[in-house]
Amino acid sequence: MTNSENVEKTVTDLDGEIDAALDLARERGEVGLQVTAYLRGELVVDAWAGSADKAGDVPVDGSTLFPVFSVTKGVTATALHLQAERGLVDYDAPVVRYWPEYGQNGKDRTTVRDVLAHRSGAPQMPADVTTERMADWDWMVTALAAETPLFPPGEVNCYHSINWGWLVGEIVCRTDSDHRSFGQFVQDELCAPLGIEDLFIGLPEKEDGRVAELVDDTAFGRTSGAGRTPLQQQAMPPAAAPTAEVFSRPEVWRAQIPGAGGIMNARSAARLYAMIACGGRLGDVRMLSEGRLRSLLEPRPDADKPDLVSGVPRMLGLGGYYVGGQSPPANALYAGSTSILGHPGAGSSNAWADLDSGLAVAITHNRMFDEPPDRDAHPFIPIVDVLRRFARQNG
Repeated sequence: MTNSENVEKTVTDLDGEIDAALDLARERGEVGLQVTAYLRGELVVDAWAGSADKAGDVPVDGSTLFPVFSVTKGVTATALHLQAERGLVDYDAPVVRYWPEYGQNGKDRTTVRDVLAHRSGAPQMPADVTTERMADWDWMVTALAAETPLFPPGEVNCYHSINWGWLVGEIVCRTDSDHRSFGQFVQDELCAPLGIEDLFIGLPEKEDGRVAELVDDTAFGRTSGAGRTPLQQQAMPPAAAPTAEVFSRPEVWRAQIPGAGGIMNARSAARLYAMIACGGRLGDVRMLSEGRLRSLLEPRPDADKPDLVSGVPRMLGLGGYYVGGQSPPANALYAGSTSILGHPGAGSSNAWADLDSGLAVAITHNRMFDEPPDRDAHPFIPIVDVLRRFARQNG
């Protein structure tokens, strides 16, 4: 149940509907969750429900932090686009222009756009990766620079489940004149200007007590990845797999894992996407041009066909975000809009922006689940329906 004494009520006529939608999500199995939404830059919903732990002893509140897995990729993509906006990165340039070591073993012609769109041909993690090595940025980028593509760069769609973050993040770091770590770049260049307080890629130890306990209800988590294809095993080896077991380890929280390791709350993720929903500007802060953002709505080639790693279509755009459209193949929460940029995470946390309506939404939670084939059974659909209806009525 929602807690009416703790939920921040930001739009009076949505109170009852959001409360009911959160209650329904709990009835459908959710343990603890948050939802935050902005409409044209104004906060319209900031609500939460349930428990931050399996035992039900710790209530979720607005400041609870959640591991959000690949929702982190949307943050990382935004950092790269900020560097492109500044003229520091050319999407069609080879990665080696910024990261010369990456050109080893046939990767010299791989472009930044190939990497963004998961078309570099090298979706695999290093064969000798361990959880400890995954937590070491320098080890990871050195190892990834030495990898040999499994497929010709730029020719096939192969979702880079974990390694994508370092491929993009290292380009950001190599083009940063201040030579900051990626996590610090995000804090300084994205979070601080936008007034975002609780978005971390590399969690400070002092924040550990606010992190919700993950409850892994995914088939992957229940079976320890049994039944995966060889390519999936290469992209997500057990030591680096997006599971509660791996991503509940303090050394993983502390690490800068820009493709899967972000820890944040809905307030922070939604505020980042509010900037995107407003065409790259939030308040007095202009980060990206609307033209750039709209160019990123273009799906990658063959986006509606099965991805070689996933085995199912992934409606990814050329800029590293997922895009909307008919569902399937589009994400169920993005269905019906062709002006969405967003990114879901393993276990179904999600954050996105709709450039046409100006709606930005983030849903963070701790029960990791596989999205049901029946859209109407999805725990978050009632929340999304309320928010979209409100956006239409106030358009």
